[in-house]
Amino acid sequence: MTVRWVSLDKIGRNLICFRVVQPGEHMKKMTYSAPSVKKAFKILYAISDATNGLGISDLSKKLKIGKSTVHGITTALEEMGVLVRDPLDKRFTAGYSLLELCRAAYARVELKDLARKPMEKLVEKVGETVFLGVLNGDHVTIVDVVESRNEMKITSPPGTRLPLLAGATGRVLLSQIEKEKAKEIMQKKELVRYTAKAVTDQRQFLREVERAKEKGYAVDDEEYIAGVRAVAAPLLFPSSPPAALWVVGFTSTLDDQKVKTVIREIQETVQEIKGSLRGTLGKGPLV
Repeated sequence: MTVRWVSLDKIGRNLICFRVVQPGEHMKKMTYSAPSVKKAFKILYAISDATNGLGISDLSKKLKIGKSTVHGITTALEEMGVLVRDPLDKRFTAGYSLLELCRAAYARVELKDLARKPMEKLVEKVGETVFLGVLNGDHVTIVDVVESRNEMKITSPPGTRLPLLAGATGRVLLSQIEKEKAKEIMQKKELVRYTAKAVTDQRQFLREVERAKEKGYAVDDEEYIAGVRAVAAPLLFPSSPPAALWVVGFTSTLDDQKVKTVIREIQETVQEIKGSLRGTLGKGPLV
């Protein structure tokens, strides 16, 4: 039995979680049924399929859901702007909030698809694991990962949540939003001393964010996990939350000279992805 990979997930502080992966091993998924959520989606699907929208009675009859339940759900969705109700015929149609959600989801999928090949090429060039992630509220969500071919590697699956105020990735993500908003996020979240090298002073961390904005990249030298380095670069494009590309490796393989190479290669990869996005989305210049 041998360790095949090292996860970015951590238990408590300063602890790398070594996991043994056996062939055919899988994790059992915990499921929870939320009837109201399912009914809400049934209502949204029904309305989207109707050319002229649907009223409460129509929805109740079509979906076999009680009128009172339909009324409660549609009222909530209307308040959130997900549905719009015609004042004359009382029929519901899709609202602009739903359109915004669809655009954001589409943009993320587009980003992931277009970034995949450049990420694979980057892994071939630098020999370390490459991640793609987005700013998601007060944390980072990994969208995609291309693993290093090394026997020992740093990895974590798509969907993993990482702390925003830790290391290079958080700095390049915060560098993409307004300074006051970044300050607000920092004031709400405590800067944790994950390692002896972690930055725990808010003013210093904010200066690092500004430096990342000026340089177009940030370096994490064992700030989040002891013995691990990372290089991150911002990836901006329309209709998406702030995104970042980052390379992670052990200090034994990602030495000072290699960090310089990674900085150059990751910035070239970002430009390649932006070029693909520009050609696909056709929405003018990207930052």
